[in-house]
Amino acid sequence: MSDENIFSGLKVVDLASFIAGPGAAVILSDFGADVIKVEPPSGDTWRIGYKIPPQPRAKDNYPWHLNNRNKRSLTLDLKSPHAPEILERLVKWADVLIVNTPHPARKRLKLNYEDVAVWNPRLIYADVTGYGDKGPDADLPGFDITSYWARSGLLSLTRDAGAPPTLPVSGSGDHATAVSLYSAIVTALYRRERTGQGSYVTTSLLASGVWACGVSVQAALCDAQFYPLHDRKSPPNAIFNVYQAADETWFLIVLTPDHWPAFATGIGRPDLLSDARFSDAAKLVANAPQLTAILDHVFRAQPMSHWHDVFDHSHVTFGVVRAPYEVVKDPQLHENDIVVPLEGAGGNLTFTISSPLQVHGVTKVAAKRAPELGEHNTEILKQLGFDDGRIEGLLVSGAVPRAKEHKSSAA
Repeated sequence: MSDENIFSGLKVVDLASFIAGPGAAVILSDFGADVIKVEPPSGDTWRIGYKIPPQPRAKDNYPWHLNNRNKRSLTLDLKSPHAPEILERLVKWADVLIVNTPHPARKRLKLNYEDVAVWNPRLIYADVTGYGDKGPDADLPGFDITSYWARSGLLSLTRDAGAPPTLPVSGSGDHATAVSLYSAIVTALYRRERTGQGSYVTTSLLASGVWACGVSVQAALCDAQFYPLHDRKSPPNAIFNVYQAADETWFLIVLTPDHWPAFATGIGRPDLLSDARFSDAAKLVANAPQLTAILDHVFRAQPMSHWHDVFDHSHVTFGVVRAPYEVVKDPQLHENDIVVPLEGAGGNLTFTISSPLQVHGVTKVAAKRAPELGEHNTEILKQLGFDDGRIEGLLVSGAVPRAKEHKSSAA
C-alpha cells in the first residue's frame, strides 16, 4: 500500500481521559487517523498514572506514550466562556468525537450528543461509560477494576478456592474496552459510508466485562450448575490444570480425553493408561485429585525446557506462565509486530505495544511519542481557522492555556 493508510484523512477528537477512550483513538491513529487529544488545563490525569502505586515505577512515562502516541495535544478549559466556540469548530472539523465525561458534567458542559450533533450531522459520537447510558447506576464513576472486573463477575472467578479477590492487572479491562469502542466507531463509519448519516455509538466497561465473562454469565442465564472455585490440588479436571516444573516455572496444560494416551506416553508414564483410576474420561474426572498428585511429582522432576520439548513433540497444548520481564523477551512479539519501535519518547522508551489488529498488506503508521500538554495548541487553532489575534486572545483568557516548553519525554 502507498503512504495512504486505511484511515488517512479521518479526523478524530479524543476528548476522553485515562485509557479506554484514548486507547480506541490510538488504534485509529495506528491506521492513519489524525487525532487531536483535548485535555483540561491540568492535563489528563493519566499523565501521572505511572507515579501512582501499584503501577510499576519508572523514570519514563510509559503508560502515557502507550495510550496517546501519534496524537496532537490541545489544552482547553471547557468551563471558559470561550470554550463553546472552540468546541464547535472542533466538532465541525471532526469525523469522530470520543468522550467519557460523566453524564452530569456532560450535561452541564453541553457535551451531549444532542448538543454537538447539530454542528455536524455526519459526526460519529463515541461514548464510553462505566455502567452504560441507562439504569440506576448510569451516573456512577467507574474504572476497569470496579466496572469491568468486579461488577461483571470476572473478579469473582479469577481466583483459587479459599483465596479472596485480588487486584487485576492495571488497564487490562480498559484496553479490552478500547477495542470494543473502536469496533463501534468503525461500524458507524461503515454505516456513514452507506447512508451519509452520523451515529451515536457507545460501550461500557461493564458491557465489555460481561462479554469477556460471557461463558459464565450465559451459564448463569440458563441456571447452569457451577463447579466450585478452582482448587489446583483438587481440580474438576487434572489435564486442564496448572503445574510447576523443577526450575519453579509454572505452566498450564489443556487436554481433552482423546489426548490422554499420547500425553501419558509422552511424559514417560504409559503405566497410567492401564491404571483403573484413569481408564476412561469419567474416571479421569472422578479421580482428578489423585492424578494431579501424580503429575505434580512427574513435572517437578524436570525443568521447563524438558517439558517444552516433550509437549511440543506430543502435540500437547500448553502455556508457560511468564512475568512481564520475560514476555518482552519473547521473539513472537517482535516477529509479529506486537512490540514496535517508538520514536522520540527519549529515556528507555524505545519500544511500545502496537494495537492488536493487523491488516495484511497494510503497514501501520510508525509509532511516535505522545504529545506534551498543549504542545500543538497554536497549530491546531490555526487549522480550525482562528487568526493570530484571536489565538492570542484565547491564550490570554486562559481558555487555551499556553503550552509549556517541549521536553524529550512526556512527564
